[in-house]
Amino acid sequence: MAFVKAQKTKAYFKRFQVKYKRRREGKTDYLGDEGCAVSVRAMAFVKAQKTKAYFKRFQVKYKRRREGKTDYRARIRLINQDKNKYNTPKYRFVVRFTNKDIIAQIISASITGDLVLAAAYAHELPRYGLEVGLTNYAAAYCTGLLLARRLLKQLEMDEDYQGNVEASGEDYSVEPAESRRPFRALLDVGLVRTTTGNRVFGALKGALDGGLDIPHSDKRFAGYNKDEKKLDAEVHRKYIFGGHIANYMRILMEDEPDKYQSHFSEYIKKGVGPDDLEELYKKAHAAIRADPTMKKCTKEPPKEHKRYKLKKLTYEERKAKLIERLNALNASGGAADDDEDEEDE
Repeated sequence: MAFVKAQKTKAYFKRFQVKYKRRREGKTDYLGDEGCAVSVRAMAFVKAQKTKAYFKRFQVKYKRRREGKTDYRARIRLINQDKNKYNTPKYRFVVRFTNKDIIAQIISASITGDLVLAAAYAHELPRYGLEVGLTNYAAAYCTGLLLARRLLKQLEMDEDYQGNVEASGEDYSVEPAESRRPFRALLDVGLVRTTTGNRVFGALKGALDGGLDIPHSDKRFAGYNKDEKKLDAEVHRKYIFGGHIANYMRILMEDEPDKYQSHFSEYIKKGVGPDDLEELYKKAHAAIRADPTMKKCTKEPPKEHKRYKLKKLTYEERKAKLIERLNALNASGGAADDDEDEEDE
């Protein structure tokens, strides 16, 4: 057998790639196993697509988009105004929900920022007799109604546009009067999913019944039947007057009394039962129409807190204080000497 020169040159060892550990140990045949072969191919090196040019040309999105607070696609379409209307403000009926409150506002956009023309909050409803359940569909209706009546009173249009005084649950659109046209605004729902029966549409219904002109459809009000393609006014009325809450209260009272005690504890404290809700909301609607103006809350003046930081003294004050302390020490020292003399005697 002839001697053959080794082919493993310096270049071979420079380009040598170490095999996987299990291949070196002879435990896995990576080429024979199809699953492993696929996994090896998947681990191939892929060139990074985000190059230096990408980052040089990268444009940062608006802050409220980065925070997930504003849908700018919807906002642009809500605030764009026709050029032939010049500086006429375009108003939005903005509804937002927090854990414990409902915020309804009439807002117009300007170069310097959004301007709020009027606002109403669910935490104002206790003044109108509604002290519990401030974030449900019925409370949203009351908040929308309060905003509409407050705005029209502010613009001195409340007499011309009374709206739908008796909430029947049917769709209502305000008709133009002989003097001034109705106040027009566009519904701004923000990032809320516009599902049928959403509380946003409860606030919308309240604003419509209050006398505002808001372009809308009845397809998203509570009680709309998708198959029959019509709104069931009775179901919608039930939601406006808290009928769905009353039904749930009755179910819990029968089936789960303990859960009822905890879930509706505030209702129980206020003495509100399932049969009292409709009358409660009727009184709230009447009270809102009687006086929708915003009342300034009276806050007690803050108490004077004790200050532990020492006052900075001037040189003259420090000198006088030192003299006073020295005199006191001298006086006490003299008194001690007199006592010692008396003891010696």
